[in-house]
Amino acid sequence: MAAAVSYAKEVLPPPLTSESEPPHLFDGTTRLYISYTCPYAQRTWIARNYKGLQEKIKLVPIDLLNRPAWYKEKVYSTNKVPSLEHNNEVKGESLDLIKYIDSHFEGPKLLPDDPEKRQFAEELLSYTDTFNKEVFTASRSEGEVDDKVAPEWDKIEDALSKFDDGPFFLGQFSLVDIAYAPFIERFQLFLAEAKNYDITKGRPKLKLWIEELNKIDAYTQTKRDPQELLAHAKKLGLISRI
Repeated sequence: MAAAVSYAKEVLPPPLTSESEPPHLFDGTTRLYISYTCPYAQRTWIARNYKGLQEKIKLVPIDLLNRPAWYKEKVYSTNKVPSLEHNNEVKGESLDLIKYIDSHFEGPKLLPDDPEKRQFAEELLSYTDTFNKEVFTASRSEGEVDDKVAPEWDKIEDALSKFDDGPFFLGQFSLVDIAYAPFIERFQLFLAEAKNYDITKGRPKLKLWIEELNKIDAYTQTKRDPQELLAHAKKLGLISRI
């Protein structure tokens, strides 16, 4: 699979708030509405970066704790991020959007042609919501989490063991890695901080996956400061200490 397009580090615009004026909507500009701290939005941001679309898709960050009213009224009626303004339409749902960005824009392909890998990709993409729900639930629960989360992380380790032509879920970096990366980034942090649980212990494939992921600029440039993520998670009640 082709390597990511290289580029200089992007200067990120400040998040828009309830005080902010809207951009000139539906003027032919393709816009990706995100939040810097939202893992769902981070998926689309990574895909956009990896395909080298910084000049083609403009980032429009939204402050989710102080959203501008015009976003719901004029852009995306669900009032969620991410959303993509393209060809005078607005689309949402992060898994749909990363597929859309991959298929409708130039740049390295993020799904292989191999039928077995494509089928496995669909299985893993379908599993993401279950995985996220199980681990988030454990993160918020009282007491130890080992028995609650170990089966989920073991499934990830097994999935990373299926193909041996690279360290990623399909061997080479793909939409599957993009779908899981923002959540595993947060779960590793939350579980270590709140539960003293190391997700990589006894899972060498997962450890390597995280190491290799952090060598990809398209991903690392979307990462936020861990303390910011922790503070945000605590504010939203997403983690509970032992």
